[in-house]
Amino acid sequence: MTKRLFTLTATLAASLIALPTWAVEVTFKPVADGVYAYIGDIEGRSYDNEGLNANIGLVVTPAGAVLIDSGSSYQVAAKIDAAAKKVTTQPIKWVINTGGQDHRWLGNGYFKAQGIETIAHIDAQADMTARSGMHMEGLKVLKERLDGTSPTLPTRFVTGPDTRLELGGTVIELKHQHGGHTPGDTLVWLPQKNLMFTGDVVYVDRTLGLIDVSSGKTWLESFAVIDALKPAVIVPGHGKVTNLATAQAHTRDLLLALRAHMKKAIDDGVDISAAVKSFDGKPFAHLKHADVWIPQLANQTYLEMERE
Repeated sequence: MTKRLFTLTATLAASLIALPTWAVEVTFKPVADGVYAYIGDIEGRSYDNEGLNANIGLVVTPAGAVLIDSGSSYQVAAKIDAAAKKVTTQPIKWVINTGGQDHRWLGNGYFKAQGIETIAHIDAQADMTARSGMHMEGLKVLKERLDGTSPTLPTRFVTGPDTRLELGGTVIELKHQHGGHTPGDTLVWLPQKNLMFTGDVVYVDRTLGLIDVSSGKTWLESFAVIDALKPAVIVPGHGKVTNLATAQAHTRDLLLALRAHMKKAIDDGVDISAAVKSFDGKPFAHLKHADVWIPQLANQTYLEMERE
């Protein structure tokens, strides 16, 4: 190798090493008067998205602000806090965890250290406790960006299907029907705004996820609350801010189709392999990751309905 070629090669290698890695930039955008949302990545958890592949909400009142979900890590929570300060001088009074997935509550430690109350439904407690180690293991992809994160349970658990909170004249109603994606999944309803933060009860733009703690049956019971209230604006757990019709088409209708197909298959004595292969996922093929995830959903739904 000539000296000139060696120098060029070394320079190129150095420039590639120096390329910056991507990091999450949290920015809250208005979705209604005094209500903001950060719309997260709809890909899987990665070093670049810092595990924040979900949406976060902010409600601002004259007496303080309310954060909807605390993010995937201590460092992400700090970014969320900084982003909130860019849109309001009101301090965050409460953080509501809408469920037991990592990006809903692993930022709690940051807010607890500042004396801010974190709130979730009691049905989330056991799930958070049981899966916290698995969450931390899965988030090792964040490397040093996970530093400072310690699973921190909410400081307050509410009970029952309905909990009414009020801050600065703004009413916030927590609606819970035993979850769906996770047992603690809770809807955050702002009746004065006709707006709802759904947490993981609604996925749009990407295929929903069924995991070991999920229940399609209770998920549909939770969605029935959305159907009854008919919010004009929906901030889903994943995907763009949307309306009721889109939420129904992308989440509710997929769950209904899966359960109807698998019930018939089980009633007719069809085995799981044939039932999964015969499920028609074409109406949902436009959703991200549908080709890979819908067969997994079909498999999970069959097993769930066998247990029922």
